[in-house]
Amino acid sequence: MAEVAPRILVVEDEGLVAMVVEETLLDAGYDVAGPVDTTAKALALISNGRIDGAVLDVNLGTERVDPVAHRLAAKAIPFVFATGYAAVETLPEGFRDRITILKPYTAAQLQNALGRVLTEKDEGETAK
Repeated sequence: MAEVAPRILVVEDEGLVAMVVEETLLDAGYDVAGPVDTTAKALALISNGRIDGAVLDVNLGTERVDPVAHRLAAKAIPFVFATGYAAVETLPEGFRDRITILKPYTAAQLQNALGRVLTEKDEGETAK
């Protein structure tokens, strides 16, 4: 039986960045949910389907991604933040220790960060 590719939610409000992230993840063998550009769309995808991990832009136009981070954490779904801001204080409260990649980032940086959080989740499940 073929292994199912991890399904990664992409939350990004910049269209070109979202397209590049989606292409990068597809090329790396992931299945992509989205990309979506609002918290409402992201929360709907989380509620209505399988999500194994996520890449979250911290600022989505006039809103922040905080509700999405909280929902993912509540469901024990690993994620990485992507942001153009270097200050850790810009990350949602309670998530400032999460893996974060700074824009502009490379395909390798994205794949490395996502691979790390997915591996940590797998290792955590094995250890239980």
